[in-house]
Amino acid sequence: MSEHHRPHDPDASRLADRAQMDPRRRLVYLTFSRTVLVVGTLAAVGVAWTQPTQTHSQLLWLGPLLVLGFLLAEHLTIDVDIRQVGWAISFTEIPLVLGLLTAPFEVVLAAHLVAGVGSQLVRRLTSNLVYNVGVMCLEIAGPFAVYALATEVLPDGAPRWTAAVLGTLASSLISVALAVTALNILRGEPRLPAALRLAAHTLVVGLLNTSVGVVGYEVAVSAPWGWALDVLVVAALVALYRGYYGLLREQRDLETLSDVSLSVARSGQRVAGKPGNLLDGALAEADTDEWQKIADRIREQLSAKRVVLRLRLDPVAPVRTLVAGKPLPEDAPPSRDDPILQLPGSQVRYFRSLDAADDVREALAQRAAHEALVVPLRGSNQLLGAVEAHDRLSRWRGFGRSDVQLLRTLASHLATAMDNRRLLARLRHDAYHDPLTGLLNRPGFREAAVDRLRRHAGSMVLRIDLDVLSAVGDALGHSWGDRMVIAAGGRLREALGSEVPLARLEGGTFAALLVDCDEEEGRRIAEQLHQELAAPYPVDRLSVEADAVVGYVQVPVEPADDGDADADVDTLLQWADVALRAARNAGDTVRGYVPSMGQIFLRRFQLVTQFRQALDTGQVRVHYQPKVALPGREVLGVEALVRWVHPEFGRLDPDEFVPAVEATGLVDALTSFVMDNALAKVRGWLDRGLRLSAAVNLSVRNLADESFPDRVAEALRRHDVPPRLLTFELTESGVMADPERALPVLRRLHALGVVLAVDDFGTGYSSLAYLRQLPVDEVKIDKSFVLGMGTDLGDMAVVRSIVELGHSLGLTVVAEGVEEDAARDQLVEMGCDVAQGYLISRPLSEDRFEAWLRARTVRARGRRDETVLTLVR
Repeated sequence: MSEHHRPHDPDASRLADRAQMDPRRRLVYLTFSRTVLVVGTLAAVGVAWTQPTQTHSQLLWLGPLLVLGFLLAEHLTIDVDIRQVGWAISFTEIPLVLGLLTAPFEVVLAAHLVAGVGSQLVRRLTSNLVYNVGVMCLEIAGPFAVYALATEVLPDGAPRWTAAVLGTLASSLISVALAVTALNILRGEPRLPAALRLAAHTLVVGLLNTSVGVVGYEVAVSAPWGWALDVLVVAALVALYRGYYGLLREQRDLETLSDVSLSVARSGQRVAGKPGNLLDGALAEADTDEWQKIADRIREQLSAKRVVLRLRLDPVAPVRTLVAGKPLPEDAPPSRDDPILQLPGSQVRYFRSLDAADDVREALAQRAAHEALVVPLRGSNQLLGAVEAHDRLSRWRGFGRSDVQLLRTLASHLATAMDNRRLLARLRHDAYHDPLTGLLNRPGFREAAVDRLRRHAGSMVLRIDLDVLSAVGDALGHSWGDRMVIAAGGRLREALGSEVPLARLEGGTFAALLVDCDEEEGRRIAEQLHQELAAPYPVDRLSVEADAVVGYVQVPVEPADDGDADADVDTLLQWADVALRAARNAGDTVRGYVPSMGQIFLRRFQLVTQFRQALDTGQVRVHYQPKVALPGREVLGVEALVRWVHPEFGRLDPDEFVPAVEATGLVDALTSFVMDNALAKVRGWLDRGLRLSAAVNLSVRNLADESFPDRVAEALRRHDVPPRLLTFELTESGVMADPERALPVLRRLHALGVVLAVDDFGTGYSSLAYLRQLPVDEVKIDKSFVLGMGTDLGDMAVVRSIVELGHSLGLTVVAEGVEEDAARDQLVEMGCDVAQGYLISRPLSEDRFEAWLRARTVRARGRRDETVLTLVR
């Protein structure tokens, strides 16, 4: 079996078609083809002129027999792909060596031409006919010339088949040399080492083929009934060929299946890898190339004139058509009206123009095809596309059973791979997008921003926070809050356009990246976005008023020191959030980031991270501010207040670090610390015969903790303190932030026997209904009203109303912020029960408070033989 590469083979046709994209190579190839034809014709004429005239009585049947032999050799070939180049392993040497031994040159040449040209005409491969005719002439003229020369050179007595073997091997080498030259012109390969290896392989296989032919000839002419033995050998060779070809075909089919599945998977990863890709069905250029390679590979394996891939990567996207091989005619029918593409089920359908219905025959004619294999690509309950293969090239009888089986398996693998591709794309899309609004989420924004920050210099990151969402959710339900978020996202998208990366980070917080944007333009856009979001939102039959705050930061020209673009995006978002919080604290709607803002929040971050260590090392201490009864001035107890002396920042205001501690979840540790210190102090006073209570402030997080009452009960048991000597002070806003969770906790605390007091009363909801639903024992008048009583009649009226309201509900009324004697006297006149403030004492450390007790109070025996402390008048 010799190895030949002929441009009329399907793979060579593909090479020639692609060579049209390079006109210079195509021109050189055409010149080379004509040269081969001329040289082949001259060589044939020259050999015919030098051959002696022979007469053979067997020519009437020898000529047709050689034609049949060459036809069988052309038909029984093994196609092998070597680096995407097709090689045909054929048996051409067998009829050639028999022709050298039995027939004159003209007969062998005519038989070869009739078989070769006839095969191409039947296969409708005429584009390289000029080159192929020249090659055929040289493949016969060369062996006869070598045969004649060897006959003259070899010594007398040498067998004739020796010269025939040399001539036949010369034909194989001529064919390989011409094919290598043609490939080098068309593609610039193979190189010399590969060409030499190919020539060596050709000689080995050609020698085997030639030996079979010579042995068959000698057996036929020397032994009685030798032709019958030759028939058996030929039958064995055919069986061997079919078995080998079958194994080779199965191997190539498996390789094709693997390559196609991997190509689709790689394509899906590339298409879905970007967060901005919304799986809209539009193939990227790189993705199109990958699918084109898949179509080419299917065409090569099926040895088809054309393969058409029709792909629908998204249910709403149009069908994308890719063609491998000969282009489709311009008048090919549309997919929706094509009878060939009406594909129920998932089986391969085979159409032939010879026996097809009229509409199918017309559809094949419009494709310029005589036969077609068509199979649908079906995924999870949906049609993903179809594969068409037109006109088998390397076999006369068209597509066979193995082709149908391969296409069926290919379609199954391709559909599964496409389904997985769609699933992977959807998973990647969901990983980078917010499910509620369809906008990018935080990881998606990070990826999109990194990509643009690398390509643009002047950029700006905006952080937008939509207000009143919690109020809408509490009043109308979370679904209405979600509708407002969706509406806000739509307004932002419409205002910014589709090209601007826009993300919903969490809740009602959004982020956007503006590229090629200076400070002035960025502020203008930020103010525009605020106006868009601040417009009323129609909710059912209501119109909800909302507001928004925008913080923005200009992207530095220089990248981060570590070159980590992801860290840059996170830092920019953090800075924009700092600007947003600064705007909210200042009552602004839009504010840009300046570095000084970062120092404030950096200090806050340091305080939060160091707070736990401060508790353990004694930096945080509890101070006590006394509370006295009015008008008798008896010391009833203290309010426990936390103080922190920082080794770097010095004495810190509680208003600076307590909100930060509450926001980070460390408030439980703070509350437990203050409560344990206060209870230990109360226990010590009890041991000295003093019955003083301690008040501890509660956070909204404490009220949301269902286990908090259990920890309070355990602390009371551990310190052996009566529950009535522990007071918890809570703010109105803290309770009403989440009343459904706060009220059960308050009821359990009240059931323990501890005293509950409403702090800063008058600044929040301050309604009779509010007080009636809370299990409280005291109300504390906010110090802003107490301080203003002396100059503002309105503040005095508020204080008087709170006292009367508290007493009407049976509650103790405490006034905080008492700093003057006049204010104390007014409170006594109003009937206020307890006073607290600088007039009595500032908050004092433990030691100084003990000294204050000794210096400012006297002991007296109470009505129940209890020791009480009274302020010295």
